[in-house]
Amino acid sequence: MSKTWQVQDAKARFSELLEASLNEGPQVVTKRGVEAAVLVPIEQWRRLEKMTKPNLKELLLAPEGRTEALVPRRISHRHRATPILE
Repeated sequence: MSKTWQVQDAKARFSELLEASLNEGPQVVTKRGVEAAVLVPIEQWRRLEKMTKPNLKELLLAPEGRTEALVPRRISHRHRATPILE
């Protein structure tokens, strides 16, 4: 179960916030009463990150084309002016 921390408490007691995250799971930080951030253990973060990135097999077997992840971005280059020959 995650605990909610006000930002001033999170700053003042960061070591305690970190320990709570490692022992109890995600900890929510609020700013002016609004949820602003979550501190999660690194293993959980890596699992979440991995779940958002499809692997090659998933890309190839997907019913719709998902080529945006396969095609590298093109870098725009400045073009030189072509000299005019007379």
